[in-house]
Amino acid sequence: MEDASGMLLTGGDGQRFRFDAGTLCLEFLLSGAVEPWELLREPADLAAWAPMTRLGIEGPVTVGPGDLTAARRLRAAIWRLAVRSAGAEGVPGVPAPIEDPPADRALGRDAAGGAEDDLRVLNAAASAPPPVPVIGAGRERGWAYPVTGSQFLSAVARDAIDLFSGPRAGRVRMCAGVNCHLIFLDTSRPGARRWCSMSRCGNRQKLRTRRS
Repeated sequence: MEDASGMLLTGGDGQRFRFDAGTLCLEFLLSGAVEPWELLREPADLAAWAPMTRLGIEGPVTVGPGDLTAARRLRAAIWRLAVRSAGAEGVPGVPAPIEDPPADRALGRDAAGGAEDDLRVLNAAASAPPPVPVIGAGRERGWAYPVTGSQFLSAVARDAIDLFSGPRAGRVRMCAGVNCHLIFLDTSRPGARRWCSMSRCGNRQKLRTRRS
């Protein structure tokens, strides 16, 4: 039985399926790292999206215009690092991330300096204070509210640093489905996960195999 964790997504064909990215920073890519899936078009979009993540935010999130720009820049850096870790850099058909501001594209990102630029983006975002944990009267864990946009992005960036600086980076995968570029952390014991979801790309591959 497929794990019921993760986010419920809707594909371009209208099919709904559940996808578990495996970790917060890769989950953040689901906010629209590549076209045509952009979901962060204004600050309110980031404020609405943050509580949907595995961070467990249940209270208000305050986001300013600068946070939106920082979010899209951080997301693009995580996308590039994840694509490299998954061994998909330079693979035909793998899309480039959405950049913000667009002027970032004019700064002359080359292959030599690109990775270092992305690491600097992660470090800058992680330098902000993260969300503050609190314990309630019933001993339940939560966050001090409101959570700010920079706090949320700090949590994402710190998770990315933990992922890409350690052995789990070798478990970053891109779905093996045709024209599917969802990226996830393979948390399976044998490290053999290939698909974004067995109910989507996994089943499609099974049908292709039966028909061939």
